[in-house]
Amino acid sequence: MKKTFLCLILSACSAYSVTAARAKIPYRVNHPYTSTILIDGDSGAVIHEENADKKIYPASVIKLMDLLIILEQVEAGMLKMTEWVHVTPEAARIGGSQVWLDVRESFQLEEMLYALSIKSANDVATALAIHVAGTVDGFVKLMNQRAAELGMTATEFHSVHGLPPDVGRKPDISTARDLALLSLEIVKHPKAIHFTSTKEKWFRDNKFQLLTHNKLLYEFPGCDGLKTGYITAGGFSISASAVRDGRRVIAVVAGCKDKRARNAKAKELLAYGFMNLPEIKPLEPEPAPIVQEEEIEPEGSFLQSIKKLLLLVGKLVLGLIAVAIFAAMLFLLHYAYRQNRDKWKYKF
Repeated sequence: MKKTFLCLILSACSAYSVTAARAKIPYRVNHPYTSTILIDGDSGAVIHEENADKKIYPASVIKLMDLLIILEQVEAGMLKMTEWVHVTPEAARIGGSQVWLDVRESFQLEEMLYALSIKSANDVATALAIHVAGTVDGFVKLMNQRAAELGMTATEFHSVHGLPPDVGRKPDISTARDLALLSLEIVKHPKAIHFTSTKEKWFRDNKFQLLTHNKLLYEFPGCDGLKTGYITAGGFSISASAVRDGRRVIAVVAGCKDKRARNAKAKELLAYGFMNLPEIKPLEPEPAPIVQEEEIEPEGSFLQSIKKLLLLVGKLVLGLIAVAIFAAMLFLLHYAYRQNRDKWKYKF
């Protein structure tokens, strides 16, 4: 009993020390939300927006960037879904949403990506970052480079998981518009849609169940991901994607005080998007090469009659010339024959 009580005290102190170690950051939460944006999931055209450039804390939504970088490296042949990811002490001690990784464990990359996408596991995000880039800071550098390439000009990544920063570190910053750009890029990868649309899956040899945080997968027909996020100072956020009749819309809602309000607004935006999608312009066929054609005279016109007469006369003249040439050749041959015949006569 004494040992149990002591363990409880140590656990409480440990939890307090983790909380106390967090840096104080200003709140970026509003009621019912801070910002929203709705885009066409194919062209990226903005259908609706409210304060889309206002700075927010993206929280776990930044794990979409983790997923994007890793999937791009898999597609490039730099990583394999079957390779093993080893758990480091740094990854094992990350708090928040997690799958309780142990340093004695190793998992295949694909299994880790399920845990990242479904459970939003911070310890998995850390383990993957170290596996890919060698260090967490190295992976954060990759995240910021990719964000710049996508035009996410207002985004600053300082972590791989989106948790509140430790003392001495800066928080992750983004905007609804930038998260929409990230989402627009990641839906180009079918494997990303597969991971983020999975509602539940067993992990660690069927000993740990992964359950999605994205309730829109159950509540909105056609929703196929993508990611939710929450920290106290940033509120509840989501980037959601849905497909109907072959058309996709992406909605981002950020900085909500209440999870239900976030989900309700996201569903409202997605429904509005399907009713207001821009028309798809059909591809214009390439213009046919211009061929200069001779003017055709109307049938039965005087000019056409003259042309026919001249053509007939031309054919007759050519025929007469050919006959004359043939007759001349026959005459010459006959003349040559007679001359030679006379010579042969006197010779013999």
